[in-house]
Amino acid sequence: MVPSDTTASIYPDKKDHCCSTHLIEGDGTFNVAGIESFIKEVKLGECGLSYAVVAIMGPQSSGKSTLLNHLSQTTKGIWMAHCVGIEPCTLVMDLEGTDGRERGEDDTAFEKQSALFALAVSDIVLINMWCHDIGREQAANKPLLKTVFQVMMRLFSPRKTTLMFVIRDKTRTPLENLEPVLREDIQKIWDSVPKPQAHKETPLSEFFNVEVVALSSYEEKEEQFKEQVASLRQRFFHSIAPGGLAGDRRGVVPASGFSFSAQEIWKVIKENKDLDLPAHKVMVATVRCEEIANEKFSSFIANEQWRELEETVQSQSVPGFGRKLTKILDVCLSEYDAEAIYFDEGVRSSKRKQLEDKLLQLVQPAYQFMLGHIRSGTLDRFKEAFDSALNGGKGFAVAARDCTEYFMSQFDEASADVVIEQANWDSSKVRDKLRRDIDAHIAAVRAAKLSELTTLYETKLNEALSGPVEALLDGASDDTWPAIRKLHRRETETAITGFSGALSGFEMDEVTKDKMLARLEDYAKGVVETKAKEEAGRVLIRMKDRFSTLFSHDSDSMPRVWTGKEDIRAITKTARSSSLKLLSVMAAIRLDDDADSIEKTLAVALVDPKSGASTNRSITGDPLASSSWEEVPSSKTLITPVQCKSLWRQFKAETEYTVSQAIAAQEASKRNNNWLPPPWAIVALVVLGFNEFMTLLRNPLYLGVIFVAFLLTKALWVQLDISGEFRNGALPGILSLSTKFLPTVMNLLRKLAEEGQTRPNAPPQHNPPVPAALSSTASSEVLSSENGTEYTSPSVQHHKAQ
Repeated sequence: MVPSDTTASIYPDKKDHCCSTHLIEGDGTFNVAGIESFIKEVKLGECGLSYAVVAIMGPQSSGKSTLLNHLSQTTKGIWMAHCVGIEPCTLVMDLEGTDGRERGEDDTAFEKQSALFALAVSDIVLINMWCHDIGREQAANKPLLKTVFQVMMRLFSPRKTTLMFVIRDKTRTPLENLEPVLREDIQKIWDSVPKPQAHKETPLSEFFNVEVVALSSYEEKEEQFKEQVASLRQRFFHSIAPGGLAGDRRGVVPASGFSFSAQEIWKVIKENKDLDLPAHKVMVATVRCEEIANEKFSSFIANEQWRELEETVQSQSVPGFGRKLTKILDVCLSEYDAEAIYFDEGVRSSKRKQLEDKLLQLVQPAYQFMLGHIRSGTLDRFKEAFDSALNGGKGFAVAARDCTEYFMSQFDEASADVVIEQANWDSSKVRDKLRRDIDAHIAAVRAAKLSELTTLYETKLNEALSGPVEALLDGASDDTWPAIRKLHRRETETAITGFSGALSGFEMDEVTKDKMLARLEDYAKGVVETKAKEEAGRVLIRMKDRFSTLFSHDSDSMPRVWTGKEDIRAITKTARSSSLKLLSVMAAIRLDDDADSIEKTLAVALVDPKSGASTNRSITGDPLASSSWEEVPSSKTLITPVQCKSLWRQFKAETEYTVSQAIAAQEASKRNNNWLPPPWAIVALVVLGFNEFMTLLRNPLYLGVIFVAFLLTKALWVQLDISGEFRNGALPGILSLSTKFLPTVMNLLRKLAEEGQTRPNAPPQHNPPVPAALSSTASSEVLSSENGTEYTSPSVQHHKAQ
């Protein structure tokens, strides 16, 4: 016997030095001499309980074992060998294939007997099975296991044997997905078999410990296969240790009695008539129909029409998709029916159903791709049509409803074209997804449109209210807040009317509509309140500007000239009262018609505190020593009483300088205009100086001298700026004039001398100069500014140029 690829890989030492024997002949004869010789050679009798027996079974040609003998005939009977290099001593039994052709429908049921023998003798039973056999009713030794379970419970006491299912040629399906299916099948077999009374409630775990491993294809993935088998081999070392593969030692027979025990077990099995095999034709039908189904499945995958259809549908929609794919599937299934018609009807129908399921599972992604193309195309066309309807002036709700109904019907028509007759697939999930996408787009556009409308009317309100409210607050008066209320009411009503009309096309419920209108009203109110807060933050600047305007300009808005006749006290009081009016207007928001006493409180406390001192302070103290106004809620308060008091103090301090400048200018004007003596002095001068006046009239020369002296004095007055020097007081003025008098006189005489020298060289004039010319030149020759800069008259510049 040459070991199989599986056993040789798990037990490679069999190829090198392996003792083996033909335990049971092909005709069912137990080789007593052979087993005795085998036991002696491997010294099994010395192992006591430290040994393990492993059996390998499975369908023929499953990679279990092959003899290199004449014409490559299959294994007959049961072979046993010693595995060298594995501790403890391990014996392996190689069983004849469970579906061998050579025996046909042999009534001896040798295959089932050998399998039952292996289960009874072995600690570990390896069952080779193809990956594609999982879930098959007539494959993977399931009928065999069903019979074995029933007979073993009747013949033997429970012994926990490890059943290790070796899944060959594992596909891409993960082992964690295959194993539950296999375990579930085994459990169903166990539950379905009739049990004797003694084992009615005995679970499967009392008899068997089920293990599942998977190996890749030896032909396609040789290296990976060898690595996996090497890993599996390690599990057989110390297999009898607690927790090992052969860890349950309850029914183990001592090694010295193994030969006799095996003989008796085989004798019992041979005498049992309940181990009949299923009909051979069913087994053949199972294998052959499976082969035909696999061939047709491979043929379908290689079909050019299918491959082209699958490739195209991944990128674009395919017209007539359902009709084309239905035809390809129908051809494939018809070919299967033609080749499998003479096999067992039950097996044939079962395999046809499996083939159909596999084909539908293969083509379902293409079907989903096609539905996806239809859905995305329908959604794109809906978006374009919906936007066009809205741009054309159609009402939002009407456009949404009409477009939705039309394009959903378009989807239904298109999805009917992709229906596959062999499949009972429902496109409702994709249809629901399309409807959700359409509804989501409508909701998004609706939200955007409503946002645009809201922003539009909010912008209109902001433009209509911000500027006028600012202007009204700037010109604060008793009518300011009534005017603001009127403006707010008018503009809000206009915006609400327009906004309500614009919302009618959305057909929204009244509650939602009322909420949006209420938010717009709140926005209008917020614009006014925000602007009032901004202006309240600039109230001190506004107060100073108003005071400066009223104080520095008369009733005709002309700048005041402080001539000395103005009542600065009254003007100051009027300007401050107006600024106080501004402060009282800015102190609170008065969008309601509720009256308050802010202005009166400010007037009593700040402008005329004496009038209310005897009454208010005796009762409440300082009326502004509070953080809130009476009858005004905190939410409407812009400037608290304490802040008003602080602002007024700062306002007065910053306007005191303007008032003092006005007073100083008025006093200076009075001094400048009061150069004549009092009237009584003028009368006394006239009476007492009558004689001197008559003398001057009799002698005109005196008048000329006096006139020249007047001009010189006037020139000195202007040059020295006597009125300006005495503005800061008499003593500072005298001291300043004493230092400037002599240089000024010398400068004046020098100018006169220069003028006299230039006169003789001048060209003749039609009007000869008179003494008055000298006085005119002297008076306008030099003008002194406050900083002492000299300015020359145009006539002097002309003479100098000459």
